[in-house]
Amino acid sequence: MNVSIARDFWMVLEPLHTVTYFSPECVDGNKDVGLRGFWMGYFGSRGAPLGPVPAGVIEASFYGFNPARVRRAIPDAWTFAPPESILRMRNATAAKALRRVAPDIDAMAAEAVRRLRPAVDAVDGAGRVLFAANRDLPLPDDPVAALWQLATTLREHRGDGHIAVLAVEGLNGLEANVLASAIGNVPAEELKQSRGWSQEDWDEATTALAARGLMDGDGATDAGRALRADIEHRTDALATPPYQALDDPDGLHRTLLPLARTVVENGEMPFPNLIGMPRPPT
Repeated sequence: MNVSIARDFWMVLEPLHTVTYFSPECVDGNKDVGLRGFWMGYFGSRGAPLGPVPAGVIEASFYGFNPARVRRAIPDAWTFAPPESILRMRNATAAKALRRVAPDIDAMAAEAVRRLRPAVDAVDGAGRVLFAANRDLPLPDDPVAALWQLATTLREHRGDGHIAVLAVEGLNGLEANVLASAIGNVPAEELKQSRGWSQEDWDEATTALAARGLMDGDGATDAGRALRADIEHRTDALATPPYQALDDPDGLHRTLLPLARTVVENGEMPFPNLIGMPRPPT
Protein backbone atom coordinates (compact mmCIF):
# COMPACT_ATOMS: atom_id res chain seq x y z
CA MET A 1 0.00 0.00 0.00
CA ASN A 2 1.25 3.49 -0.85
CA VAL A 3 2.04 5.40 2.34
CA SER A 4 0.02 8.35 1.02
CA ILE A 5 -3.14 6.55 2.20
CA ALA A 6 -2.08 7.29 5.79
CA ARG A 7 -1.83 11.00 5.01
CA ASP A 8 -5.16 10.89 3.19
CA PHE A 9 -6.85 9.38 6.25
CA TRP A 10 -5.10 11.83 8.57
CA MET A 11 -6.68 14.68 6.62
CA VAL A 12 -10.19 13.28 7.10
CA LEU A 13 -9.85 11.95 10.66
CA GLU A 14 -8.00 14.91 12.19
CA PRO A 15 -10.89 17.37 11.70
CA LEU A 16 -13.27 14.94 13.41
CA HIS A 17 -10.89 14.55 16.33
CA THR A 18 -10.09 18.23 16.80
CA VAL A 19 -13.63 19.29 17.69
CA THR A 20 -12.57 18.20 21.18
CA TYR A 21 -10.18 21.18 21.34
CA PHE A 22 -12.00 23.95 19.51
CA SER A 23 -15.77 23.38 19.56
CA PRO A 24 -17.70 25.28 22.24
CA GLU A 25 -19.51 22.14 23.39
CA CYS A 26 -16.17 20.53 24.26
CA VAL A 27 -14.57 23.62 25.79
CA ASP A 28 -17.66 24.12 27.96
CA GLY A 29 -17.69 20.42 28.81
CA ASN A 30 -14.17 20.61 30.22
CA LYS A 31 -15.27 23.48 32.42
CA ASP A 32 -18.50 21.78 33.47
CA VAL A 33 -16.71 18.60 34.54
CA GLY A 34 -14.42 20.67 36.80
CA LEU A 35 -11.27 21.37 34.77
CA ARG A 36 -10.02 24.92 35.15
CA GLY A 37 -8.90 26.94 32.16
CA PHE A 38 -8.22 25.96 28.57
CA TRP A 39 -4.89 24.21 29.13
CA MET A 40 -6.03 22.11 32.07
CA GLY A 41 -8.96 21.14 29.85
CA TYR A 42 -6.63 20.26 26.99
CA PHE A 43 -4.13 18.21 29.00
CA GLY A 44 -6.81 16.64 31.16
CA SER A 45 -9.16 15.59 28.36
CA ARG A 46 -6.50 14.39 25.95
CA GLY A 47 -4.55 12.67 28.72
CA ALA A 48 -7.52 11.07 30.50
CA PRO A 49 -7.16 7.69 28.73
CA LEU A 50 -3.79 7.33 30.48
CA GLY A 51 -5.40 7.56 33.90
CA PRO A 52 -4.30 9.95 36.70
CA VAL A 53 -0.67 10.00 35.56
CA PRO A 54 2.03 12.42 36.77
CA ALA A 55 3.12 15.39 34.68
CA GLY A 56 6.17 13.58 33.30
CA VAL A 57 3.99 11.10 31.40
CA ILE A 58 2.09 13.95 29.72
CA GLU A 59 5.35 15.74 28.88
CA ALA A 60 6.75 12.63 27.23
CA SER A 61 3.64 11.59 25.33
CA PHE A 62 2.56 15.07 24.20
CA TYR A 63 6.19 16.01 23.43
CA GLY A 64 6.10 19.59 22.14
CA PHE A 65 4.99 21.52 25.22
CA ASN A 66 7.08 23.41 27.71
CA PRO A 67 7.15 21.21 30.84
CA ALA A 68 6.21 24.24 32.93
CA ARG A 69 2.94 24.57 31.01
CA VAL A 70 2.13 20.91 31.59
CA ARG A 71 2.95 21.10 35.30
CA ARG A 72 0.61 24.02 35.86
CA ALA A 73 -2.24 21.68 34.90
CA ILE A 74 -1.08 18.15 35.78
CA PRO A 75 -1.50 16.43 38.23
CA ASP A 76 -3.88 19.07 39.65
CA ALA A 77 -6.41 18.23 36.92
CA TRP A 78 -7.08 14.84 38.49
CA THR A 79 -8.10 16.48 41.78
CA PHE A 80 -10.77 18.53 40.01
CA ALA A 81 -12.09 15.79 37.75
CA PRO A 82 -11.25 12.07 37.77
CA PRO A 83 -10.28 10.63 34.37
CA GLU A 84 -13.42 8.47 34.28
CA SER A 85 -15.63 11.56 34.43
CA ILE A 86 -13.54 13.35 31.82
CA LEU A 87 -13.79 10.41 29.44
CA ARG A 88 -17.59 10.31 29.66
CA MET A 89 -17.72 14.05 29.10
CA ARG A 90 -15.39 14.16 26.12
CA ASN A 91 -17.30 11.44 24.24
CA ALA A 92 -20.64 13.15 24.82
CA THR A 93 -19.47 16.65 23.95
CA ALA A 94 -17.57 15.56 20.84
CA ALA A 95 -20.67 13.76 19.57
CA LYS A 96 -22.78 16.82 20.33
CA ALA A 97 -20.38 19.07 18.42
CA LEU A 98 -20.28 16.75 15.41
CA ARG A 99 -24.07 16.55 15.29
CA ARG A 100 -24.32 20.33 15.36
CA VAL A 101 -21.95 20.88 12.45
CA ALA A 102 -23.06 17.80 10.48
CA PRO A 103 -26.76 17.11 11.17
CA ASP A 104 -26.76 14.15 8.75
CA ILE A 105 -23.91 12.35 10.55
CA ASP A 106 -26.22 9.81 12.21
CA ALA A 107 -27.15 8.42 8.80
CA MET A 108 -23.58 7.27 8.16
CA ALA A 109 -21.93 6.96 11.59
CA ALA A 110 -22.77 3.33 12.41
CA GLU A 111 -21.59 2.07 9.03
CA ALA A 112 -18.43 4.19 9.22
CA VAL A 113 -17.69 2.74 12.66
CA ARG A 114 -18.13 -0.81 11.36
CA ARG A 115 -15.76 -0.17 8.46
CA LEU A 116 -13.16 1.81 10.43
CA ARG A 117 -12.92 -0.35 13.54
CA PRO A 118 -10.70 -3.04 11.94
CA ALA A 119 -8.00 -0.39 11.47
CA VAL A 120 -7.81 0.08 15.26
CA ASP A 121 -8.13 -3.60 16.13
CA ALA A 122 -5.47 -4.82 13.72
CA VAL A 123 -2.33 -3.04 14.91
CA ASP A 124 0.10 -3.52 17.78
CA GLY A 125 0.19 -0.86 20.47
CA ALA A 126 3.79 -1.49 21.53
CA GLY A 127 5.62 1.81 21.88
CA ARG A 128 2.46 3.81 21.12
CA VAL A 129 1.29 5.06 24.47
CA LEU A 130 -1.59 7.34 23.51
CA PHE A 131 -2.83 4.97 20.83
CA ALA A 132 -2.86 1.98 23.17
CA ALA A 133 -4.58 3.92 25.94
CA ASN A 134 -7.34 5.08 23.60
CA ARG A 135 -7.67 1.69 21.91
CA ASP A 136 -8.38 0.01 25.22
CA LEU A 137 -11.28 2.31 26.11
CA PRO A 138 -14.75 0.79 25.66
CA LEU A 139 -16.24 1.97 22.38
CA PRO A 140 -19.32 4.13 23.12
CA ASP A 141 -22.76 2.80 22.23
CA ASP A 142 -23.55 6.10 20.53
CA PRO A 143 -22.28 5.62 16.95
CA VAL A 144 -21.27 9.28 16.56
CA ALA A 145 -19.27 9.16 19.78
CA ALA A 146 -17.80 5.84 18.64
CA LEU A 147 -16.75 7.36 15.32
CA TRP A 148 -15.06 10.21 17.18
CA GLN A 149 -13.29 7.72 19.46
CA LEU A 150 -11.97 5.68 16.52
CA ALA A 151 -10.80 8.85 14.75
CA THR A 152 -9.06 9.92 17.95
CA THR A 153 -7.39 6.55 18.44
CA LEU A 154 -6.00 6.50 14.90
CA ARG A 155 -4.94 10.11 15.20
CA GLU A 156 -2.94 9.27 18.32
CA HIS A 157 -1.43 6.25 16.52
CA ARG A 158 -0.04 8.64 13.93
CA GLY A 159 1.14 11.07 16.60
CA ASP A 160 2.98 8.37 18.55
CA GLY A 161 4.84 7.38 15.38
CA HIS A 162 5.67 11.00 14.61
CA ILE A 163 7.22 11.45 18.04
CA ALA A 164 9.29 8.31 17.56
CA VAL A 165 10.72 9.70 14.31
CA LEU A 166 11.50 13.06 15.93
CA ALA A 167 13.28 11.32 18.79
CA VAL A 168 15.35 9.19 16.40
CA GLU A 169 16.40 12.38 14.61
CA GLY A 170 17.51 13.94 17.89
CA LEU A 171 14.90 16.70 17.78
CA ASN A 172 13.36 17.54 21.13
CA GLY A 173 9.85 18.96 21.30
CA LEU A 174 10.95 22.58 21.16
CA GLU A 175 13.35 22.02 18.26
CA ALA A 176 10.64 20.16 16.34
CA ASN A 177 8.35 23.16 16.77
CA VAL A 178 11.02 25.62 15.66
CA LEU A 179 11.88 23.59 12.56
CA ALA A 180 8.20 23.15 11.61
CA SER A 181 7.73 26.89 11.91
CA ALA A 182 10.85 27.61 9.85
CA ILE A 183 9.47 25.45 7.05
CA GLY A 184 6.39 27.66 7.04
CA ASN A 185 3.87 25.12 8.27
CA VAL A 186 2.87 26.96 11.43
CA PRO A 187 3.28 30.62 12.52
CA ALA A 188 6.13 30.87 15.03
CA GLU A 189 4.38 33.28 17.38
CA GLU A 190 1.33 31.04 17.68
CA LEU A 191 3.51 28.00 18.39
CA LYS A 192 5.51 29.84 21.05
CA GLN A 193 2.39 31.04 22.81
CA SER A 194 0.41 27.82 22.62
CA ARG A 195 3.27 25.52 23.58
CA GLY A 196 4.49 27.83 26.32
CA TRP A 197 8.00 28.66 25.07
CA SER A 198 9.74 31.98 25.69
CA GLN A 199 11.63 33.91 23.04
CA GLU A 200 14.84 32.93 24.82
CA ASP A 201 13.89 29.25 24.58
CA TRP A 202 13.06 29.69 20.90
CA ASP A 203 16.35 31.45 20.17
CA GLU A 204 18.38 28.74 21.92
CA ALA A 205 16.66 26.03 19.88
CA THR A 206 17.25 28.02 16.69
CA THR A 207 20.95 28.22 17.52
CA ALA A 208 21.07 24.46 18.14
CA LEU A 209 19.39 23.76 14.79
CA ALA A 210 21.76 26.14 13.02
CA ALA A 211 24.72 24.26 14.51
CA ARG A 212 23.35 21.12 12.82
CA GLY A 213 23.04 22.94 9.50
CA LEU A 214 19.23 22.80 9.58
CA MET A 215 18.64 26.57 9.89
CA ASP A 216 20.41 29.79 9.03
CA GLY A 217 19.59 33.48 9.02
CA ASP A 218 17.01 32.98 6.28
CA GLY A 219 15.15 30.20 8.07
CA ALA A 220 15.29 26.50 7.25
CA THR A 221 18.19 25.41 5.06
CA ASP A 222 17.84 22.89 2.25
CA ALA A 223 19.04 20.27 4.72
CA GLY A 224 16.39 21.36 7.21
CA ARG A 225 13.64 21.18 4.62
CA ALA A 226 14.84 17.78 3.45
CA LEU A 227 14.87 16.48 7.02
CA ARG A 228 11.39 17.78 7.68
CA ALA A 229 10.07 16.19 4.47
CA ASP A 230 11.72 12.90 5.41
CA ILE A 231 10.16 13.05 8.89
CA GLU A 232 6.72 13.50 7.37
CA HIS A 233 7.27 10.63 4.93
CA ARG A 234 8.44 8.30 7.68
CA THR A 235 5.51 9.36 9.85
CA ASP A 236 3.18 8.42 6.99
CA ALA A 237 4.96 5.07 6.61
CA LEU A 238 4.59 4.28 10.31
CA ALA A 239 0.93 5.30 10.20
CA THR A 240 0.09 3.06 7.24
CA PRO A 241 -0.44 -0.40 8.86
CA PRO A 242 -3.92 0.28 10.31
CA TYR A 243 -5.31 1.05 6.88
CA GLN A 244 -3.95 -2.17 5.44
CA ALA A 245 -6.62 -3.94 7.49
CA LEU A 246 -9.48 -2.16 5.71
CA ASP A 247 -11.47 -3.95 3.02
CA ASP A 248 -12.05 -0.80 0.99
CA PRO A 249 -9.85 2.06 2.25
CA ASP A 250 -10.52 4.26 -0.77
CA GLY A 251 -14.26 3.84 -0.40
CA LEU A 252 -14.16 4.61 3.33
CA HIS A 253 -12.02 7.66 2.65
CA ARG A 254 -14.61 8.91 0.13
CA THR A 255 -17.30 8.40 2.77
CA LEU A 256 -15.46 10.36 5.45
CA LEU A 257 -14.14 13.19 3.27
CA PRO A 258 -17.42 15.16 3.00
CA LEU A 259 -17.83 14.95 6.78
CA ALA A 260 -14.31 16.28 7.34
CA ARG A 261 -14.92 19.10 4.88
CA THR A 262 -18.17 19.99 6.66
CA VAL A 263 -16.34 20.25 9.99
CA VAL A 264 -13.70 22.48 8.41
CA GLU A 265 -16.19 24.65 6.50
CA ASN A 266 -18.09 25.31 9.73
CA GLY A 267 -14.95 26.78 11.28
CA GLU A 268 -14.45 24.08 13.90
CA MET A 269 -10.77 23.74 12.92
CA PRO A 270 -8.70 26.88 12.25
CA PHE A 271 -6.38 27.30 9.27
CA PRO A 272 -3.47 27.65 9.48
CA ASN A 273 -3.45 25.46 12.57
CA LEU A 274 -0.84 24.42 15.11
CA ILE A 275 -1.01 20.83 13.87
CA GLY A 276 0.28 21.90 10.47
CA MET A 277 -2.51 20.09 8.62
CA PRO A 278 -3.71 21.50 5.29
CA ARG A 279 -7.36 21.72 4.37
CA PRO A 280 -8.95 18.46 3.20
CA PRO A 281 -9.02 18.32 -0.61
CA THR A 282 -12.07 19.48 -2.47
